[in-house]
Amino acid sequence: MGAVRIAILAVAAAAAIALAFIVRGMMAPDKTESTIAAAPMAPPPTPMARVLVAKKDLPVGYRIDSADLGWQEWPVESLNPTFVTDGGKPKADAPEGVKKVADKAAEAAQDLVAGGEPMKVFDGAIVKEAILAGEPLTPRKVVRGGEGGYMAVVLTPGMRAVSIPVTSETGAGGFILPGDRVDILQARPQENGKGYLTEVLMQNVKVLAIDQRTAPEEDAKAMVGGVATVEVAARDVEVLARGRAQGEMMLALRPYSDIGGPSRRGGAGANQTVRIVRAGDVNEVAVR
Repeated sequence: MGAVRIAILAVAAAAAIALAFIVRGMMAPDKTESTIAAAPMAPPPTPMARVLVAKKDLPVGYRIDSADLGWQEWPVESLNPTFVTDGGKPKADAPEGVKKVADKAAEAAQDLVAGGEPMKVFDGAIVKEAILAGEPLTPRKVVRGGEGGYMAVVLTPGMRAVSIPVTSETGAGGFILPGDRVDILQARPQENGKGYLTEVLMQNVKVLAIDQRTAPEEDAKAMVGGVATVEVAARDVEVLARGRAQGEMMLALRPYSDIGGPSRRGGAGANQTVRIVRAGDVNEVAVR
């Protein structure tokens, strides 16, 4: 075989190989188009609502402040009707089922707060069941003033709530408010019929409520009511029960500096004479 024929065959083989690669490339699918077609479409954004939650752990008996609460984004599909929302509506293109859930939660929240601002509505409420940080606030876990069970939660363990009839005269002119500290006194005739004996039944007792009001109205400086509910130790309930049977009792307001002190029974001691001036009349009573 001559050199010319070998050269011709080599060129032909090279041309055949090149042609094969060209045909193969033309028949192969476009990788770019395949990648685009295979890429999944991004899911639509999840409809969210704003839910009232605790900013920190709230233990049982804790009195809630508005600063303890905040708003947190929450998936609408996971809303519970007991959650308190800000009443926001999902977007118009949200599924109909999502809209119904959001509307139901908003209606429940509106009924709960009765048109008020949620954080202010729960300001001063008492925690009945522990609430963790980031957990939605639900009505069953708190007790607000005027609701059933409120007083039982407010009471300190080992203490009892006892009511005492009062008037504007025996209640320091109405200047005693829930949260104040008072002494409970009683005056009764002496056995010899000469004058009266005034006895301090209890000292430094906390006032829980005046009538059914556990907090004064905003900017109120006085509350006139017919009954004062006070907090005393279980062993001291009998002291007030006996005092109520013996006659009228009187509340004496203590200074704010005594708010942290313990309550106790009145101490016995030597009688002292106190002069009381009322409407121009002067009376002297013995105070023990």
